[in-house]
Amino acid sequence: MFESYLTGLLVSGGIIIAIGAQNAYVLGLAVRREYHWWSAGLCMSTDLLLVTAGMFGVSAMLLAVPDAMAIMRWLGVTFLAWLALQGLYRAITGRQGLVRAEAEKRGLVQVLLATLGVTVLNPQVYLDTLLLIPSVGAQQESAAAFVVGAGSASVLWFSLLAWGGALLSPWLSRPLAWRLIDGGIGVMMAAIAFQLAGEGLKHAA
Repeated sequence: MFESYLTGLLVSGGIIIAIGAQNAYVLGLAVRREYHWWSAGLCMSTDLLLVTAGMFGVSAMLLAVPDAMAIMRWLGVTFLAWLALQGLYRAITGRQGLVRAEAEKRGLVQVLLATLGVTVLNPQVYLDTLLLIPSVGAQQESAAAFVVGAGSASVLWFSLLAWGGALLSPWLSRPLAWRLIDGGIGVMMAAIAFQLAGEGLKHAA
């Protein structure tokens, strides 16, 4: 049972860390201390829900409807491109942009909706949580222990992002640091959007 738990922890942890859009968004919220624990909690809950669903056969349903993945892919490209433009705009405007962003601080519902968008509009999330992770879990002695391990990885990683980002906020919130952070987030979001678009065009050809 412990081996199944550890496998779930390591496999899921490696995949979650690689999903850049979620990580960049939660880290940005943490540095601004803008409902970051709520956002991290939503990411944890969504990951656990999707992995559990994958272990119980939702992956087979998803494979039966290939058009659904195509629709999610292009919605994801649009949403990530919009986030990329926002990040690059803040990187260019600098302190003035940060002051304006602080004055127009978003509410909890807006933050949660954006977090949900970053999570569910990325087709890679479904491929990982509904297909790849369950394919490993199906080979484990204890499926339940594997799911708990996968959930633990999500809790540990997003807690680290939320806590670490807020802890380093006094240093990371300086104007130059914010330009670099926003620029990095913008570039990362744009790169993921281009990658998803490329995959979409490849599948459409």
